[in-house]
Amino acid sequence: MGTIGPAVSQAAVMIAGLDPQLVRIVALSLGVSLSAVLIATLVGMPIGASIAVARFPGRQATIVLLNALLGLPAVGVGLLVYLLLSRAGPLGEFGILFTPAAMVVAQAILVAPIIAAFSRQAVEDAWREYREQLDSLGAGPFQAALTLLWDCRFSLLTTVLAGFGRAVAEVGTVMIVGGNIDGVTRVMTTAIALETSKGDLPLALGLGIILMGLVLALNATAHAVTEFAKRHYG
Repeated sequence: MGTIGPAVSQAAVMIAGLDPQLVRIVALSLGVSLSAVLIATLVGMPIGASIAVARFPGRQATIVLLNALLGLPAVGVGLLVYLLLSRAGPLGEFGILFTPAAMVVAQAILVAPIIAAFSRQAVEDAWREYREQLDSLGAGPFQAALTLLWDCRFSLLTTVLAGFGRAVAEVGTVMIVGGNIDGVTRVMTTAIALETSKGDLPLALGLGIILMGLVLALNATAHAVTEFAKRHYG
């Protein structure tokens, strides 16, 4: 207990004083995770909406597979991306292993199924309600999907926030493909793991406080968006 108190105090001083090392790690974490979520959203939402409104052979199997991908093991994704990006892998020529770009790819693969699955569910619920109206207006599958994505934008925003929360809190995937290189690929989660093992509690605690604050802020934002949508859009 005697060492925890001073460590917490030092962590608070680091946060309040915007310690350069702390700021660098947090900025990299946010940059990587935001980029990954943007890519996952651009890929996942159209896929989810298309599955929701389209009818094709094997649709139920596709939905089952998509839902199964929600449980993708993080280290498994990290290993897959590592093999793809390694020198002997099919994408090794790009030379992005152990760079932030590799971390973005890994996190995007991890988050995309979450966004796609939840988008499909939200759009499919809206499709049941508005299908006759959209059919009477002559909307094709593509137009219907876009219309319903816009109609579900508030619930989908909470999905994106959930995806970001998963990405920013990830450690196993980014450790494998990023290598936890100081000043290059060291993000909040990998830095916390490393600094804790080294006994450098002030930095680990400072990063942990910021990470938990981000998660709480995301949950609060998601709740606020949901309540706003209920009040103004029923």
